[in-house]
Amino acid sequence: MEDITGNIQVDGLVKQREELERLMMGNPQMEKRVQKLIRKVLGEVRKRLGENIPFKHGDPRKAYKAIRTIVYKRVLGGNVNILNKRRAGPLTQYSPTRTLRSGQRGGNRRLRSERTYKLESYSGPDRGFILRFLNSGTADRYISFKYDEAREHVTRGSQGGNLRKYGRTINTGYRGSIAPRNWFGNRSQREMQNAARNLERLIDLLIKQEFNK
Repeated sequence: MEDITGNIQVDGLVKQREELERLMMGNPQMEKRVQKLIRKVLGEVRKRLGENIPFKHGDPRKAYKAIRTIVYKRVLGGNVNILNKRRAGPLTQYSPTRTLRSGQRGGNRRLRSERTYKLESYSGPDRGFILRFLNSGTADRYISFKYDEAREHVTRGSQGGNLRKYGRTINTGYRGSIAPRNWFGNRSQREMQNAARNLERLIDLLIKQEFNK
């Protein structure tokens, strides 16, 4: 399974670990200051990942906002991920522009299902499933059609017809598949490595400031 979480931890990362632990023992606010630095570098990672999502035709529903950052409480560290939130936000009204031309066969003549309306009503922070589709890919996708007894051997396809005589019907409900790109796993690893170096530099400056007081 592709990695959909990038982690960063202070343990083993900062050369001045012993000095940092001593400062934290004598200054209860030091841990909060380090967590603030972690939150800062993770925010920069989140921004860069959002700028590099492979959307070919733009992102009108702002799925990039579904990239999440978490700062750990028990250990000094955090992660970025494209997992779902525990609780989704309110649904919003959204309908994409219809492109049906006069006399066009197929296309978006078919009424949109309740499930489609629901999926398109999720706002940006709740659209992590879109990012996971791009990251891990999908199997072949088909529209589900009700069986019509008047059309023998045709179990899907809005045009119907005799499959033995005509072969495949005009519209079989096939909607293709999405090839896996693992854009998040590859990109997040590089970004988190850069973030680790940046965090080490920021904590080093923080330690020096405390010792120079």
